[in-house]
Amino acid sequence: MPDTAPAPVLRADRPGSFPHGVLAERHPAIIRQVRESIPYDPERRRALDALLANCTEGVVEPLPADAHDLGDWQDWGLADHIGRSWFDLPWLWSESYFYRRLLHAVGYFTPGPWQGIDPFRPAKLTELDAPQTDEELAALDALANRPADERSRALLHGSLWGNRADLGFRLSAEGAGTRAAAPALVADDSETLWSLLPPAAEGGTLCLVADNAGRELVPDLLLIADLLDRGRIARAVLHLKPHPYYVSDATTADVLDALRRLTAAPGTAAGYGRRLWSALTDGRLTLRAHPFSGGPLPYAEMPDDLRAEFAAATLTVVKGDLNYRRLVGDRRWPATTPFADLTAYFPGPVAALRTLKSEVVCGLDAGTEAALTAAEGERWRTAGTHALIQVKV
Repeated sequence: MPDTAPAPVLRADRPGSFPHGVLAERHPAIIRQVRESIPYDPERRRALDALLANCTEGVVEPLPADAHDLGDWQDWGLADHIGRSWFDLPWLWSESYFYRRLLHAVGYFTPGPWQGIDPFRPAKLTELDAPQTDEELAALDALANRPADERSRALLHGSLWGNRADLGFRLSAEGAGTRAAAPALVADDSETLWSLLPPAAEGGTLCLVADNAGRELVPDLLLIADLLDRGRIARAVLHLKPHPYYVSDATTADVLDALRRLTAAPGTAAGYGRRLWSALTDGRLTLRAHPFSGGPLPYAEMPDDLRAEFAAATLTVVKGDLNYRRLVGDRRWPATTPFADLTAYFPGPVAALRTLKSEVVCGLDAGTEAALTAAEGERWRTAGTHALIQVKV
């Protein structure tokens, strides 16, 4: 990352820290949730129990010699981490490898009856089919007759806030796009974002790197549909995870579930669903699941083919907290470190849409950081109650 002195890599070795809590408490809770939500056979349940003991008290173990992605993980540093405590490794790597080991435990990649069964699917569907989703989709009806620019701003904020999309829809519609439309924004480069996607743009391509499934993926799809409808892009490429990851990260199956939810909804939502379905069938919307999307490294280390895809895009929008960590580097940057400095390596214009759910943050002015810390201590970094829109041209 040019011209920026590296900050310490985030690790989970400090008790009481946010990363330590994720490895020591959240990961065991995830294993228990998976055991309870799917009636795995005794072999799978024993494997989950073994993973629970290993990830809290043991050391990193290798993948099986016949693992289909062993070569990828070797390229991603597996040999350097085997035999070490999960808590002593870079946090991003530890988290990613935990999910890979969980998929191994449940037989996701192993030929047999459990192959391809998403261990997180019950939780994803419960959220997608919740009554709150109907309320959020109903907000689209209120936006249908609003001016096009106002509607687009509302959908951008819906995508930003994810499963608080109803808040984004209402406030953006009422605020007519003013900064008061999202008072919890700690950085807002939305005008720069819109300048990169001018009305009636010819031939532009948007790459959107998705984050979560369910009620957070639906607003991403709505934003893509709106940009296609308005001619602000000619084509969209939606980057997904190649397999279940971080509990709720979106896969191709999750896109299909979201489209089912949209097309079955009443009112305006169904129209969006049909247009997205059409865009998939005629190629204006393409799904991409690159192996690197499920890897443990920052985007600064992306492979050449992925770099070429992003270089060719009019704009790449990177969604969510995990992707933000991968975009700027999972390090203890001073919050005032310029976003453009940390993303200078990125091969084209890039925008981050993210609610703050981990310690990594950059691009804030000193006054904003001071006010947040004075009001909330360090909790503002991880509570998910603040968000940002940052752009590097």
